[in-house]
Amino acid sequence: MSDARFEDGGEKPLRLIARDGEDLQVMSALVQDAVLPASEMRFARKDRRFALLLNRFRWEDAPGAQRRRRDFERVQSVMVIEDVTGVRSQGVPQADTETVLSLLSVTFVQGEDGTGEVMLTLAGDGVIAVAVETLEVLLKDVTRPYIAPSRKAPRHD
Repeated sequence: MSDARFEDGGEKPLRLIARDGEDLQVMSALVQDAVLPASEMRFARKDRRFALLLNRFRWEDAPGAQRRRRDFERVQSVMVIEDVTGVRSQGVPQADTETVLSLLSVTFVQGEDGTGEVMLTLAGDGVIAVAVETLEVLLKDVTRPYIAPSRKAPRHD
């Protein structure tokens, strides 16, 4: 069996920008259950940017996969948070960069004058708080979709 291709579904790679809470809710739904090794996060302090390389479950394709009885897909995506002034985390292993993290949600906690924190909630009670001057989050697919290793959609109790 060959890997899935964007052309198979007539779809193009995602490229989204969130600049308000509603935009971020849509993005959060699309990255729910994305996984990444802890080593695939970077804070470029000089550039004021925090980036993650995610293996994103393709929720937008799941209904079609179910309807056509084909395997579910994942795709590698980059999530970039701009105008970052600081990053802190809780429950995220700092020393073990091979630990695989599972992203549950992305939310924005509004501060004063447009500032705030982008909160990345992880499975297992982990959280990454990214302080920003303004909300600007980019999500971009960077590879072709591939068959999800489990061949199943993520499930939650």
